Amino acid sequence: MRKDLCIEAMRLALMLTEYGRTNLPKTNALMALMCFHASRFSARQTVENTVILYEHQNTELWDKALINQGLYFLNLSAQGNEISSYHLEAKIAYGHCQKEDTPAKWEEILQLYNQLLLINYSPVVALNRTFALYKANGREVAVIEAEKLKLENNHFYFILLAELYKNVDYEKVKRYLHKAHSLAKTQTETRNSGGIGQAWLGCLSS
Repeated sequence: MRKDLCIEAMRLALMLTEYGRTNLPKTNALMALMCFHASRFSARQTVENTVILYEHQNTELWDKALINQGLYFLNLSAQGNEISSYHLEAKIAYGHCQKEDTPAKWEEILQLYNQLLLINYSPVVALNRTFALYKANGREVAVIEAEKLKLENNHFYFILLAELYKNVDYEKVKRYLHKAHSLAKTQTETRNSGGIGQAWLGCLSS
């Protein structure tokens, strides 16, 4: 995660919101999206740059000022009739900034993903939607949807499958995590998928 690039992108987006011709609802939605994602930067990685899974993030490290700033831009983005992918992604990101972990929260996120898939389909969105389905409606229905995706070259896909089979099938979890590790394309991704695997395997063996 290149924080320097993210900060520069936020600076440029802020400039767009300050100029009349580019101060559009979707510009404000994009700015909100950036704020929500940036608010969790400190909680998403260890000092060794290993990814920390969402469920294990220290919410005390979330930047509340950035979350509030994101809300400010999200409210501005509600002007007009357009609902862009930025609007939906910003609302999803805001949901991830809520500490409570309830089926109702994940059901709302799931419905936002359903809308997002209709206007801006991508394998990544479909994958994230499957995780929300898992949190909202349980493992069994999520496994069915995950296996339909068949994202055989995406290491995050196999990380998700490992999550779905944790505490159910230890051998499948190991197989999926090893597959994820082999598919990771960069040194950082390899370290992250390996770290995630070790964390899950440690939980399963305890």
